[in-house]
Amino acid sequence: MYGAASPGRRRFLTAGAAALAAASAQLWLPGTARAAETPLPDGVFSLGVTSGDPLPDGIVLWTRLAPDPLNGGGMPDRAVPVEWELAEDERFRKVVRRGTAQALPAYGHSVHVDVRGLRAGCTYWYRFRAHGQLSRTGRTRTAPARNSSGSNLRVALASCQNWQHGYFTPYADMLDQDPDVVVFVGDYIYESAPSSTALRRHEGTGEPYSLVQYRNRYAQYRTDPDLAEMHANAPWVVTFDDHEIDNDWAGEIPQDPDKQPHDAFVARITAAYQAFYEHMPVRATAVPNGPHIQMYRRLDFGRLVRMNVLDTRQFRSDQVTSQAAAQDPSLTMLGAEQKQWLLDGLHGSPARWNLIASQIMMAETDILPGEGKLWYYDAWDGYQVERNALMADFRSVRNPVVLSGDRHFTMISDLKEDFADPSSRVVGAEFVGTSVSSNGDQDQAAFHAQWDPLLADNPHWKVIDAHRGYHLFDIDRHGIDAQVRVVDTVVGPQAVPSTIARLRVDSGRPGVRLV
Repeated sequence: MYGAASPGRRRFLTAGAAALAAASAQLWLPGTARAAETPLPDGVFSLGVTSGDPLPDGIVLWTRLAPDPLNGGGMPDRAVPVEWELAEDERFRKVVRRGTAQALPAYGHSVHVDVRGLRAGCTYWYRFRAHGQLSRTGRTRTAPARNSSGSNLRVALASCQNWQHGYFTPYADMLDQDPDVVVFVGDYIYESAPSSTALRRHEGTGEPYSLVQYRNRYAQYRTDPDLAEMHANAPWVVTFDDHEIDNDWAGEIPQDPDKQPHDAFVARITAAYQAFYEHMPVRATAVPNGPHIQMYRRLDFGRLVRMNVLDTRQFRSDQVTSQAAAQDPSLTMLGAEQKQWLLDGLHGSPARWNLIASQIMMAETDILPGEGKLWYYDAWDGYQVERNALMADFRSVRNPVVLSGDRHFTMISDLKEDFADPSSRVVGAEFVGTSVSSNGDQDQAAFHAQWDPLLADNPHWKVIDAHRGYHLFDIDRHGIDAQVRVVDTVVGPQAVPSTIARLRVDSGRPGVRLV
C-alpha cells in the first residue's frame, strides 16, 4: 500500500497528530476564513513553501508563518487560518483543490496540508494566503500510479549543509536539473555554536537546546535563497541524522553524557524533533510524541522504485570504540522493529529498484593501511553483525541500491557479501553523496593524499572525491545512470557546476561501474 503506516508508526500517532491532520484538511469555500482580530505583521511567508512525500494520489504542502523568523517567528499567540490552493497550471486557472488549514502556535504556526484525490504522475502548482498576504507559488509532482511500470524517475540525493561552512550553491544546479524528487538524508541544520571566523555565522549565542532555539536555527537555514528555490520546485523526502540534534548521538545518549544529563538530553531531543517536524514537509504521522518521532517510512513510485527511508539514530545502540566491540551481535543500528519492517518491505517489493535512504555509510571504510582493520564506529562498520546480515539478505532482494550521506565527500561502492573477503559476492551498490556545503571548499590534493593510499584496502570503492555537490540519478527499468554533480566553490553565493563522474547500475547486475 502506497505510503501506508507501518505498525511501528501507529504507536506514535497521538491525539494531537490526529487533530492537526483534521485541521489541515478542512474544505475551504470563498469567504469562510475569519477576519484576523488584529492584522498580522508583514512578511508572514518569509520561510517560503515546499512539498513532500509524494503518493500517487497525494502530496504534503508546507509553509510556516514567521514574519520574524530568527526571533521565534514573530506571530501572535493564536491560531491563524491559512488558505491553500492547488492547481494544474501556474496561473491557477484550473484549481483542483483548495481549503483552509489552521496554523497553530503549538506547532510554530507551521502548516502541513495532506492533499489527497490527485492524479498520479501529475505536476501541480500551489500557494497559501493568510489574511491578505500571498505566498510564493510552489511546484510539485505526485508519484506514478501504483501499477505503472514508469518510464523513468529522476532523483537528487543531498545531505550535510552547514551554514557556517558555505553557501548552498549546489541547489542552483539541482534546480536546473529538474529532479522529480529530492531525497535528503540528514544534517539539514548543524547544532554548532556561532563561530566568529565562519563564512556565514550561525544565529544565536550558542548551541540550540530549547524549542525556540531550534526554530531559529531552522529558520536561518531556510533563508538560503538556493535552498528556498529548490524547496519550492520539487517534492522532498527527508530524514534526519545527528546534527539536527547533537553530534553522534545514539538513542537517548548524547555525544557527551558527562555534560548532558539524561533528562536534559531527552528534553533537547523533544525540542529538536518538534522543530524538525515544524520545518519539514512530512505527514501528521511524524508529529512527535515527546522524545519519539516516526521517521522511517516507505514510498513507492509505481513498480519502478520503492524507497525505504531509514532512521539510523533513534533506535541504535550506543557507539563502541574498538574492532572487537563492533562485532558484538547484540548491537543494532535499526532496532528490531525497524529492521523487520525493512526486510519485509524489501522482500515483498513489487518494484524493479529497491532504494534505501540510509543516513550513514553502509559499505566498509577500512582506514588502517595494510594488515588489520580500523573503522569509523558511528557508521555501519560499527554494527558489523547487523550490517553483514543485511548484506546476506540483499542476495535475495531485487536491485538494492543504498543512498547515504554523512561523510562530506563522495564515496561510491559495491556492497559486498563479506567485506573481509574481497572476492566475495557483490550484492548491491551504494552512493554516499558529498555534502552541500559542509567542510567548505576542501583541499583536493590533501584529500587524495589522505585517502588514495587506502584504495588498496577498500577495493569495493569505485569513486572517492571531496568536492561539494550532490548526486543525480536517472532511473528506468533497465538501469540507473548516476552523475556526481559538483560546484567549484561554496564560499561565494554563485558557483560553476560540472559533472565529475558518471556511473551505471544495470538491472539484474549488482554493483556499480564507471562509464
